[in-house]
Amino acid sequence: MASIKPVLPVIGWREWISLPDLGVKTIKVKVDTGARSSSLHAVKQRIFERDGEKWVRFHVNPVQNKSKNKIQAEAKVLEFRSVRSSSGIADMRPVIITHIKLLDLVWPIEITLSNRDEMGFRMLLGRQAFRHKFYVDAGRSFYGGKPKKKKLKKKRPVVI
Repeated sequence: MASIKPVLPVIGWREWISLPDLGVKTIKVKVDTGARSSSLHAVKQRIFERDGEKWVRFHVNPVQNKSKNKIQAEAKVLEFRSVRSSSGIADMRPVIITHIKLLDLVWPIEITLSNRDEMGFRMLLGRQAFRHKFYVDAGRSFYGGKPKKKKLKKKRPVVI
């Protein structure tokens, strides 16, 4: 007897998501089936203790090449994990658990924090985060749509 496969929603290789626990309303992610874990661009990381547990305070800059939109966030550290980058270099990174929102679904995921300034995306969504939740269409992007751009006010000419 053939098993019935559940019908899963489809996402593209790039998507806009939000991280509500961290105050990040929108951030563009690269959906990477080749990466096991997810990684978020986080700078000015400071480890501290709260009630006997390790926490991390950091800044997220959700928009590439725009440094004025920094968001300060805090999260409890789950663990420190050695992660090998795409260039083959391993480093220890703090791991946090936070909620992600994509296609109106919200669920908790593990994210490592690292400086992704040299990378093309502020966040990498690894396969553990979307496994058994979505199919990935590697040829398309933004199944969840794009965020609305703020309208710039038009300057009116000065009448003398």
